[in-house]
Amino acid sequence: MDYASSEHATGRASERRADRTDTAPLAVKILVAGGFGVGKTTLVGSVSEVAPLHTEEYLTRASVGVDDLEGLDSKVTTTVALDFGRITISGELVVYLFGTPGQERFWFMWNDLVNGAMGAVVLVDTRRLKASFASIDFFESRGIPFVVGINCFHGIRDRTTEEIRTALALDPHVPLVLCDARDRADSRDVLLALVEHLMAGQSAASL
Repeated sequence: MDYASSEHATGRASERRADRTDTAPLAVKILVAGGFGVGKTTLVGSVSEVAPLHTEEYLTRASVGVDDLEGLDSKVTTTVALDFGRITISGELVVYLFGTPGQERFWFMWNDLVNGAMGAVVLVDTRRLKASFASIDFFESRGIPFVVGINCFHGIRDRTTEEIRTALALDPHVPLVLCDARDRADSRDVLLALVEHLMAGQSAASL
């Protein structure tokens, strides 16, 4: 191969590398937060296209009097570090999910997990609304966009969205989505609601 042909081939290879770079999907980090036992691990597991990473441990006697198990009689495990999953929204967007631990004794980890996050999903159990106050306050205080997913356990919807919004003192612009965290389509809809919320915020900021 002569010098001109070699340069031509090298140029073609560089173009192909540039094309791959140009079409590489945007990676977005999203946190899945909420109180203890609201379904964060379930949501990450239901929607992740790869085997999710869990750091689940069995509850022991040491948690008695420390973790609030009210209304969670069947709860036998808990997340002690994080959950991790991935979902491809489109050819241009890949979402990496980081589920936060819900118990107060692990809240110190939130400051590390939030680094690089573009937004968050706060899962809520209407039977235990107060368990999600800390997550909402956390993201509001840091100016991180979030949506609220109402996890309707066993299809039970005992409050209207207006009642829930009032009880949580949510700003009118914060999206609120009813879902079943066990259902992949529902979990995906919650994430899409957050993506749309982030895009709307960027559009408003550019005006």
